Amino acid sequence: MDYLVKALAYDGQVRAFAAKTTNTVGEAQRRHYTWPTASAALGRTMTAGLIMGSMLKGEEKLTIKVEGGGPLGAIIVDSNAKGEVRGYVTNPQTHFDLNEHGKLDVARAVGRTGTLSVVKDLGLRDYFTGQVPIVSGELGEDFTYYFVTSEQVPSSVGVGVLVNPDNSILAAGGFIIQLLPGTNEKTITEIETSLNSIEPISKLIQNGLLPEEILYEVLGKEKVKVLEKMPVSFHCPCSKERFSAAIIGLGRTEIQEMIDEDGKAEAECHFCNEKYIFSKEELEELRDETAR
Repeated sequence: MDYLVKALAYDGQVRAFAAKTTNTVGEAQRRHYTWPTASAALGRTMTAGLIMGSMLKGEEKLTIKVEGGGPLGAIIVDSNAKGEVRGYVTNPQTHFDLNEHGKLDVARAVGRTGTLSVVKDLGLRDYFTGQVPIVSGELGEDFTYYFVTSEQVPSSVGVGVLVNPDNSILAAGGFIIQLLPGTNEKTITEIETSLNSIEPISKLIQNGLLPEEILYEVLGKEKVKVLEKMPVSFHCPCSKERFSAAIIGLGRTEIQEMIDEDGKAEAECHFCNEKYIFSKEELEELRDETAR
């Protein structure tokens, strides 16, 4: 089962999160038929999104948009405080040969000339929006830069995805480590040293490490206090009712055109690829509702 842990470390100086997202990313891969490089880019963004969502409360939610100018196109991810995430990429069948480090060439797919933006819906009239330039296209570094620049929280983000030869997801997960105000220099140095020496996150998950064990690996078991575990999953709240409301919103004339031209309508959700068919009779009902 995929899940996420929230923890404190170094006597409350450090806030830490880690997640295993293999099945969650696997669900997105199956729904969108993503090829390996696209899977890695989408999976890394979804994993970061899940962890960032877990920092929210109640009904709050966020949307991440990565537009790096590369052949993959935009990556869009929605997540919330309940451990639910959904996402898609503009061009899911994007794949390249491995880069010089023998890894999936995510930076080439994402591109390096664009922005990473985060919009938080905190249930207030105003949305919080933070936007930073893409710094590497590898995404972990980009989210690290986002936290430091946009939220002024010194952080380290590690996200990784390994893909099987048949395109399915072998392992996925990530961590976010954040220094709270007043963290002493000794702690910072210890964490930096550890981050420079640990294996890549996807390797740790492939080796069977659970989210809490990943934090032990990064921060030291005796330093970590796990506060909470929560299940995480791919979840899309789309429904035929929601699409019905959207069709009604088009107005009477446009619905009548659909009836005259095709006698039916097909709507497809970008996030989960679910298709909804509206018959002529259903469209007529929706058209009549616009007149009410």
